Amino acid sequence: MTQPSKTKGNYPLITIIVATLNNRRTLERCLLSIAKQYYSFKELIVMDGGSTDGSKNILHSYSSIINYWESKVDKGIYNAWNKALEHARGEWICFLGADDYFWNENVLSDICTHLYIASQAGIKVVHGRIARVDSKGKLIQFWGKPWEKNSWQMPHGMPVGMPHTGLMHHYSLFKEHGYFDENFKLAGDYEFLLRELKHKDRKVLFANEVITVAQQIGGAVDSNTFMFHQEVAMARKKNGLYRFSFLWWIIHIRTFFRHIFRSIKNKLIFI
Repeated sequence: MTQPSKTKGNYPLITIIVATLNNRRTLERCLLSIAKQYYSFKELIVMDGGSTDGSKNILHSYSSIINYWESKVDKGIYNAWNKALEHARGEWICFLGADDYFWNENVLSDICTHLYIASQAGIKVVHGRIARVDSKGKLIQFWGKPWEKNSWQMPHGMPVGMPHTGLMHHYSLFKEHGYFDENFKLAGDYEFLLRELKHKDRKVLFANEVITVAQQIGGAVDSNTFMFHQEVAMARKKNGLYRFSFLWWIIHIRTFFRHIFRSIKNKLIFI
């Protein structure tokens, strides 16, 4: 990771990283939401995993707003993010999925004040609320809670009210803790944040009035919750915690029975 560019007054350079693979249907919506941001002190890095659905044509058409992009086969989302970090120059870095998009044109402008406050206080993680939407863009719910209400959840899994998409990471996190562990398939973002937030003196700044990102439901974690909870246990062990906790078992058992129920329901549909 390169040394971040200097800020313009109180305005830090924000790096937005998008990893995509055969997401032509939603990629343009994501890129357009970035292009429309009024906040100009930003950079965009797109890592395409070798798409064959025409996504590269979209990237070519938006090349004027992309600081760096490539289309090469990778080893998964965390490998793509790690490669992107090698090109990042921002003081603050956020990750968007190709099916996510900024909620409105003022997101980066609105959260900028909170980034400045966090920098002055030595806080390295900042997030707002997200809007969970369906495949047609219809709002399902707003999602996000203050760290004071979420911190107890962190050792047991990604706090419900702290979604990773659109979350702002100070560049020093990657200097101190390294990059994402590519052995993870779904919970690598949780494991990375756990390296920082397992320490009780570390804080997260919550920008309550900022709706950052619209997140489309049905992503990898939504459809693979059983695997995600298994990886949470791996992350706990890696970070010096007991592999399993009482709360982890409750969530894991609930997920197991939901998985069984869905399997039975799907079989009944086709009988």
